Amino acid sequence: MVKKQKDSNTKKAVSKGFHEGESRAAKIDASTVYETCSEQLSPFGGLLGLIKFNDLVGLEEIFKKAYRRPVREPKLGDYRMMMGILMLLFIGFNRLWHFTYIRLDPMMCGFFRVAMLPAASTFWRYVDSLGINQAISLVNVMRVLRERVWLLCGLSYKRIHLSADTTVTTLYGEQEGGRKGYNPSKRGKKGYRPIMCFIDETRECLIGKLRKGETLSGEEVGKFIRRIKSQLPGCVKEILFRGDGEFFSWESVDACIKAGFDYIIANKKASPPFEPDKWYKKGVNEYNSWVYQPIGWEIACRFVAMRIPKCLEAVSNGPVQYELFEDDRYIYRIFCTSLYGKAHKVIEEYDKRADVENLVGEVKREGLSAIPSSKFKNNYAYFQIVMLAYNLWRYIKMTAEISGKESGAEPSVSLQGLEDNQVRVARLRLLLTAAKVVYHSGKDKVRYSIHDMRTEGLMKFLSYLDEARSKVRPWVKGGPWQCRFSLSSA
Repeated sequence: MVKKQKDSNTKKAVSKGFHEGESRAAKIDASTVYETCSEQLSPFGGLLGLIKFNDLVGLEEIFKKAYRRPVREPKLGDYRMMMGILMLLFIGFNRLWHFTYIRLDPMMCGFFRVAMLPAASTFWRYVDSLGINQAISLVNVMRVLRERVWLLCGLSYKRIHLSADTTVTTLYGEQEGGRKGYNPSKRGKKGYRPIMCFIDETRECLIGKLRKGETLSGEEVGKFIRRIKSQLPGCVKEILFRGDGEFFSWESVDACIKAGFDYIIANKKASPPFEPDKWYKKGVNEYNSWVYQPIGWEIACRFVAMRIPKCLEAVSNGPVQYELFEDDRYIYRIFCTSLYGKAHKVIEEYDKRADVENLVGEVKREGLSAIPSSKFKNNYAYFQIVMLAYNLWRYIKMTAEISGKESGAEPSVSLQGLEDNQVRVARLRLLLTAAKVVYHSGKDKVRYSIHDMRTEGLMKFLSYLDEARSKVRPWVKGGPWQCRFSLSSA
């Protein structure tokens, strides 16, 4: 007997990729059954990317060679204790007692290889043992790490722009070093006055320092500028330093000249006698320049000025009372600089420094405003830990941006544009991805949901890190420029 059937009865293959068809719609209502599962779930699935990145750059190797360990010997070791604090800040928790919320997180516990993290007081006692020596050694860790990341990302900046600024961290207790100073938001309150210097090209913090709540002195600014050159990667040959009026002094200018930096520093006290007939107009504003030697300075320097006319007619409804003297009719902006060229071009170059305010605000939100101790030495070291955690986020975003471009995926699912996002946005896109830690085939595995739109980009990023880890590191062989700092000199 012959049975009739269709010409082709082959079933159509179903794609098992990320773009498979929509599954059955779930029905959730008040009568839905709920239960528990035995798998370990973590909201911080992106921590695996941080762990792989640290292995790629050899952070543990850098740490063991450059870090100066305190007297206290923790059971987990200095590297894991420091990485625990860095991961806490990386996740977005600013205070040490926040360890309470992640003691059972499988990603954190898997890194420490324990069933439960130590109590928050364990990390606090470790921070209490840190001091000035540990803070200085963390700066050395960052300078070696910076060179390695630049080589990995193919960065070869010969000229960079540095923007320095200070901020105020208000204190609400009896912390050492707290002073009453310039604090516009909390007048009369004590605070610290940290100083930070950022690289405009990569938006990372080059160097920073926690200070007492006092105004910067010229001698202190000069000492800070002299430390900058020791932190720069080997490819950098030219530097433009920009600072506001608080950095204006002969000591700062002299430090820039001796270090070979170009500089633009806002004027605070000097009164250069600009020639009246040399003002030229650009738009509604006027510009001028003059070589002037302030009292107490060893050499004369160039000053550029911009004067903005006061629009009295726009703010007054009645008769206008004009100023008697010509200088009173303008608002002046004066800068000391080593640059040549038109005055308006120099001032335009300085105005690009405005973005440093956003960077300082971001660092404060990432943990700088959290003061863990009443001892200044502990806070001094914790400041550098926050700077290292902030720079790690910068480096992760730079690497993820490169992986997104090389993957060729659609912008909606790739990590392109991540470098331009703030840390809080990058944390949502890269870190806060749900993950399940399972034990299968004799090993622990991390699984991500295919229904999460961020999973494909994260998987491509992890694959990029694995591929980079399988190659020879560029600081070992094949780099486009020679490293300036080796672990033997760190």
